[in-house]
Amino acid sequence: MLRPQDHHTSTMKELDATRLKDKEHRSRLSLFLTKSGSHENVSRNKKTPAAPKNISVETALRWSQSFEELLSCSDGVETFSQFLRTEFSEENIEFWLACEDYKNVDSDTKRLSRAKQIYTIFIQSEAPKEVNIDHATRTAIQSAMTQPTQHCFQAAQRTVFSLMKKDCYPRFLTSALYLRLSHKSAPGGAVMLRRRSRSCVFADRAEAEAASAW
Repeated sequence: MLRPQDHHTSTMKELDATRLKDKEHRSRLSLFLTKSGSHENVSRNKKTPAAPKNISVETALRWSQSFEELLSCSDGVETFSQFLRTEFSEENIEFWLACEDYKNVDSDTKRLSRAKQIYTIFIQSEAPKEVNIDHATRTAIQSAMTQPTQHCFQAAQRTVFSLMKKDCYPRFLTSALYLRLSHKSAPGGAVMLRRRSRSCVFADRAEAEAASAW
């Protein structure tokens, strides 16, 4: 029988392991900010990237619940980033991640440096990873660079988030990468249908055909 202190020690070890894993993921994702070129190491043949290891089917299935659920998971962000690289649009998630990191900067000096970095990589005209935002938003950010605030990228981040949610995320859910992780791509297996903005999974094709008559 485990003593209370043994149970506590085991729980603490599990928490430490989880924190270490999340820290490693954040470290890998932070490398996005240090890359100077666009679409590096991406084949024009758009080969399906290898699925990340150690991701359970249950975890992958949760990502289909909502885009927010996907982004709340470090493995989800990393997998989604891999998918965007196949579409040559990884600058969207990289910019979103940079903005999330920027919000936590509490030093005026560091904020100025980080803001200029984000502006140079993602915002200014002909930037190496220029994101698709409207002219007014781009101009407003440019004007804010002399004294950047904590929220100076908020409008641009919101625009890019909406683009990923409405355009990229639905394609991600039907991609070979995601279907392999969620075990939905087996021949004759489950069929995913979208109805009124919800993802419905049916056990066989007969059920799918019956549902299409609704």
